[in-house]
Amino acid sequence: MRWSSQYAILGGDWSPFWHDAIDFVGMDRLYFLMYDHPEAAELLFEKITDFYAAVSLRMFEAAGSEIDIFFIGNDFGSQAGPLLGLDLFERFCLPSLKRLIDLGHRFSKKVMLHCCGGFRPLIPAMIRDGLDAVHALQPSAVGMEPEGLKRDFGDRLVLNGAIDSHHVLIEGTPESVREATLHTLRILAPGGGYIAGASHDWILPETPVENVLAMFDAIQEYGKGRQDG
Repeated sequence: MRWSSQYAILGGDWSPFWHDAIDFVGMDRLYFLMYDHPEAAELLFEKITDFYAAVSLRMFEAAGSEIDIFFIGNDFGSQAGPLLGLDLFERFCLPSLKRLIDLGHRFSKKVMLHCCGGFRPLIPAMIRDGLDAVHALQPSAVGMEPEGLKRDFGDRLVLNGAIDSHHVLIEGTPESVREATLHTLRILAPGGGYIAGASHDWILPETPVENVLAMFDAIQEYGKGRQDG
């Protein structure tokens, strides 16, 4: 592929099994279902995941040699913490996540999960079942302070994001964005295992262009300083 020697190529199906289950039955009803009819909830997640696993399998069989990272997405967190407790997560969501992780690993792909919000209590279970990386970390969410994530998980999980999209990039000045970016890099980059980026799936359209440039310039500045040093 044209970019394969320069960039990591993301691929596979997004596989939002958690979101789809919510869309099928409604968020409130899904929680009741997990308590009142757990077998039905398990079957719902299983069937949704059957579809996504089959789609990604076909992708990997057709173009797996061109893909480096199996990139999937499910938002298990809110600004105040996980959307479900560890017990419910391990029973109903982790089996689907593990199926996708195992599928990626079967084709020698690293597996990266996009997950918004605060989901720190769920991370050890994700690591235990083989997840390689988490994407678009949001430092303003409860439990997602970069210092703690680096200290507790940085040697077992690639951390991606954590440059605040909600306030710093949108509301800041180029100089404050530069300082905030360098501050995040100083925490997360040492020792490796960090991919610099904003705390969202993409750069939000209301973000000033000069702040976007300031973030990328600061990342390059930090990287060049490490190489020179």
